Amino acid sequence: MTVETRPDAAKVTLVHSPACHFCDDAEEALYELSRDYPIDLSVVSIDSALGATLVAVHRPAMNPLVLVDGQFFSSGRLPRKKLVKLLERRGDRTAAVLGAGR
Repeated sequence: MTVETRPDAAKVTLVHSPACHFCDDAEEALYELSRDYPIDLSVVSIDSALGATLVAVHRPAMNPLVLVDGQFFSSGRLPRKKLVKLLERRGDRTAAVLGAGR
């Protein structure tokens, strides 16, 4: 499952485990945030080959595992405020790069 891709979008990967209420909550929150911030969301099952590989590499203490631009962001309950701050910082950088190109 993927949300609309934009060139300036943060690439967010959610490794989702079955029957995980934190996973369901994080997925819902990420879809809501994607309305206000450019997010390219990929939801990956922990039971898939990719999900198993990501868990083996990042070794999260809890589910879900959340990556932003391929880097570990969080495990367990999604820290929404921390994510919003990161997305806002990314937006500032994108605006600065776009402004410099004019």
